[in-house]
Amino acid sequence: MFSALAAAFGDLGNPRVRAVLWKSLGLALVVLVLLSVGLWFLTAWLAHFDIGWLDKVIEFAAGFGVVILAWFLFPAAVTSTLGIFLDEVSGAVEQAHYPLLPPARPQSWGEIIRQTLAFTAVALGLNLLLLPFYLLLLWFPPAYAVLFYGVNGYLLGREYFEQVAMRRLDPEAARRLRRAHRGRIFLAGIAIAFLLTVPILNLIAPVLATAFMLHLSITLMAPPSRR
Repeated sequence: MFSALAAAFGDLGNPRVRAVLWKSLGLALVVLVLLSVGLWFLTAWLAHFDIGWLDKVIEFAAGFGVVILAWFLFPAAVTSTLGIFLDEVSGAVEQAHYPLLPPARPQSWGEIIRQTLAFTAVALGLNLLLLPFYLLLLWFPPAYAVLFYGVNGYLLGREYFEQVAMRRLDPEAARRLRRAHRGRIFLAGIAIAFLLTVPILNLIAPVLATAFMLHLSITLMAPPSRR
């Protein structure tokens, strides 16, 4: 797993990967801004009492709350853009490291969109349901880290791995492979969740995560004697 992550960082030197990186960086910023603006309007609409001093207090609290909510929801929101640049990153990494692989399995936009929407709904929904626990556990950092990175590690590991694996396997075969290596993929998902919560690094994390999971999936699809 560590060699796959190191290889992913090395792939940032690939000109084709860097080209996608700039596009994903812009998209991540757009997602972050839209998420923050949407949460700001939602909190302002829900907390309007027409009482001057109270509205000022609520406005300040809402601003702080938007930052916290955006922090919690950013990993799931930005990963919803995965399908847009996955093929470009994967193709560049495969050409550089695995040129003897056969062509990837063709995927329809319908299949990609269904997978992406399903993940986005589950990830955002689950994180919103857990939001009260996140806020409560902010006072207990170790417990907060276990919950946040545990939940998002599972979700992100599952999504990134299946999306990348489905370039070469049908959806059911990709799920079987993930279940067979669930422990390693869960740890990889925690690493991705961590990257997505580190300021600045989180903006390029989707590209890193895609390359990381591609290297890992190729390793896990190889016969045991060649791993």
